Amino acid sequence: MKRIMETILFWGAVALVWEYGVTLAGVRSYLMPSLSKVVAAGWQERELLLAESWVTLLEVLAGFALAVVGGLLLGVAIHFSAIARRTLYPLITALQSMPKIALAPLMIVWFGYGFSSKLASTFLFAFFPLVIATLGGMAGIAANLDEHFRALGASRWDTLLRLQLPSALPSFVDGVKIAMPLAVIGAIVGEFIGSEKGLGHLMTLATANAQTDLMFAAILTITVLASLLYWLVEVLSRAVWWRGKAV
Repeated sequence: MKRIMETILFWGAVALVWEYGVTLAGVRSYLMPSLSKVVAAGWQERELLLAESWVTLLEVLAGFALAVVGGLLLGVAIHFSAIARRTLYPLITALQSMPKIALAPLMIVWFGYGFSSKLASTFLFAFFPLVIATLGGMAGIAANLDEHFRALGASRWDTLLRLQLPSALPSFVDGVKIAMPLAVIGAIVGEFIGSEKGLGHLMTLATANAQTDLMFAAILTITVLASLLYWLVEVLSRAVWWRGKAV
């Protein structure tokens, strides 16, 4: 109960500072509207926000699922294959070094304005932490355990399923927690560059029409969506009970 009250009091203080801080500071509403105006705009356009949130949510979930599968497979392949370590790993690192916003217009050229370009953008933002987390988890396996499996005559497949993947899961889960907010960012960036639906598209329209309160309402909606998805990942990560207590 104490933890819940601390959280409520903290966010209540943030809301009060936002609500009255902009007024006391004399900030004009088209630059920074008060929280009450943002909430009013969000409530007035609640159906639109809900519809656009559903579009963005589907993009995030699809791209994130693809990144999880791709990141895990690539990480395992790089760990076991020297050729993949010399070829795929530098390529993945180079892709990560490129600014994703610069690649987003290419996604539009290659995949169009529909769902596919947002899927590609989400995947690009999210998959690299998953590759690194998989590699870190696989590399952190105790050598004596690996030798024990070899002494028992376990095949490479059995060793992978019964030792290496379970041992790498705690690190992989941490990578998943990092990748989830990045997946949301990737979807929003894709919608910024070119889309006809989604919260990013709504923010672009609100900015063009000088509807700052609606733009902030969309930002708050994105924040809530990302927080809920992160919380869901955190809850699911508790199934990896040998990971230790979450911070």
